[in-house]
Amino acid sequence: MTSATTEQTTPEPDTRSVRKAITASAIGNATEWFDYGLYAYGVSYISAAIFPGDGPTATLLALMTFAVSFLVRPLGGFVWGPLGDRLGRRRVLALTILLMAGATLGVGLVPGYSAIGLWAPALMVVLRMIQGFSTGGEYGGAATFMAEYAPTRRRGMLGSCLEVGTLSGFSAGALLMLGFSVALEPQQMQSWGWRIPFLLAAPLGLIGLYLRSRLAETPVFRELEDEGGKEQGTVEQFRDLIGRYRGPVLRLAGLVVALNVVNYTLLTYMPTYLEQTIGLSTSMSLIVPVIGMLSMIVFLPFAGLASDRFGRKPMWWLSLVGLFVTVVPMFLLPSPETARCPINGTEIPGTPEAPPQLDFEPADSSGR
Repeated sequence: MTSATTEQTTPEPDTRSVRKAITASAIGNATEWFDYGLYAYGVSYISAAIFPGDGPTATLLALMTFAVSFLVRPLGGFVWGPLGDRLGRRRVLALTILLMAGATLGVGLVPGYSAIGLWAPALMVVLRMIQGFSTGGEYGGAATFMAEYAPTRRRGMLGSCLEVGTLSGFSAGALLMLGFSVALEPQQMQSWGWRIPFLLAAPLGLIGLYLRSRLAETPVFRELEDEGGKEQGTVEQFRDLIGRYRGPVLRLAGLVVALNVVNYTLLTYMPTYLEQTIGLSTSMSLIVPVIGMLSMIVFLPFAGLASDRFGRKPMWWLSLVGLFVTVVPMFLLPSPETARCPINGTEIPGTPEAPPQLDFEPADSSGR
């Protein structure tokens, strides 16, 4: 862990270096979350091609496999975090983006269940674990990289670029999957079309690797190297966290849990909910959450600026209150009877019709 003295004495980098570091970190982060958007918005195709069982069972298995990556993410953080302290932030970020891009490419190459049986879902689980492991180092590493480059008074606004990158990558994956589903026939999409967006992860990963390889290490890490200082070992770091900062760490963990439960419910489960429960068409069920993500991208820099001006804590309180107040209406509003297009308000094709009303009195138990 970096000492407070080091942070205070480290000179702030020039504006050009900061802009370059923030851009490369955000683009690399977008590449990482590109896969999450592809998988979440292609889950209906993936479940039919890779997993056994009928529609609902295969979809459930596909969503459970999606969740596997989140279970592995803490392990990735425990491994990549100390490596970033010893080897440098830039090297770790380069390794994580290579792992993520390679695993995403592998998802597009996994043979179907009809070809290799249970090996298909088994390979998918392994690939999702690799993605979760790499993401565990990616997000924390990119956040550290940005924080150590950003000037003290602009950390909120510049730090928001990390989430802008996340949502941009997620949205790009979602829109790409949606574009292929519109351009191709359903049979083509189910057979091979859903794989093409995953194959595009390879060149995107190389672009992200190139951008990150041209970055210099953060000023904080360079100063530690120049002074010959060494970071604490992993055991000492966790002992220090548990002993001295247990309360703040637990509170921050609770805030992150609250945020991510709502965030991933909206971004990953909502398309499935809108299609299978509400009855929207596949295209419309993908468009609605994308509109939400694009709105978040526009709002994020302003939220970062507000945190620089008013403080982080007031923004967290505002966010948490908003989450709890709006979560129930979010699920109640898109009901089968009220589902309408968010653009022009017309009834959406594919919405289940209400049952017909009887215009006569039903017979009683005696048949009269």
